[in-house]
Amino acid sequence: MAEAPFSPRPDRSSGLVRAGLLVASALGAGLLLQLLLGSNGIDAADFAAALPLLLRGLGLTVFISVVSVLLGSLLGAGLLAGLLQPWGSLKTGIWAFCIAFRGTPAIAQLYLIYYGAGEIHGLLRDAHLWWFFREPLNCVIFTFTLNSAAYQTRIIHGALVNLPREQTDAAQSLGLSRSVTLVRILLPQALLTALRPLGNEVAKVAKASSVASLVTVLDLLGTAKYLVGQSLDFGFYILAAMLYVLLVGGIRLAVDAIERRLTRHLPPVG
Repeated sequence: MAEAPFSPRPDRSSGLVRAGLLVASALGAGLLLQLLLGSNGIDAADFAAALPLLLRGLGLTVFISVVSVLLGSLLGAGLLAGLLQPWGSLKTGIWAFCIAFRGTPAIAQLYLIYYGAGEIHGLLRDAHLWWFFREPLNCVIFTFTLNSAAYQTRIIHGALVNLPREQTDAAQSLGLSRSVTLVRILLPQALLTALRPLGNEVAKVAKASSVASLVTVLDLLGTAKYLVGQSLDFGFYILAAMLYVLLVGGIRLAVDAIERRLTRHLPPVG
């Protein structure tokens, strides 16, 4: 069988550098927090009362991100299977879906689904779907599931079509079926190539999920907005920003760790 294209293992030191940067960010956040707790910053009692709310908002942000990405991966797998079929009309529909959700802002998609559902609530009620779309959190997860599915489909499909043709030819010469070739040979290589873009997709969803606050969902940004409205202290926005930095940094560190684990059999860079 033809050899897979050479893909050196990432330098382990790059993961350490990223970890160091994340720790430095955390220390910087702590220093900034001390400044905010000064005479002109957030009162210590207010901060102690607000911290559980911010952490609860962070938990909701993580929940939205994880559920949306997981459901998006399931939907993306179905869309990818459709792209691999010979039916032109099906491919055209899937491409149109991907272009629509990758080419428009997430906030526009959320408004269209959340407020659009209200406009057609009668039809949704008749279809026994209004119970789902009347909840803002459900609309948020539904929106980001569709959005993430479009991106994940393009990422995996791009990794698949860029694999050497010799991989498929070698599998056919061994008498392997098309499905076995795809599942056992092509997809593992494509997923390894797509790991970093998929990690970026998770980070993108975590950041973009902040628009959930615009439809009354008290995620991290929504909680910060509520606290600022109650206290008129802009410092809560800064604290929310620091938590987003730590969240996204943690995602990138996790992707680095997974990549090092999956490529431990490859020679290191340099």
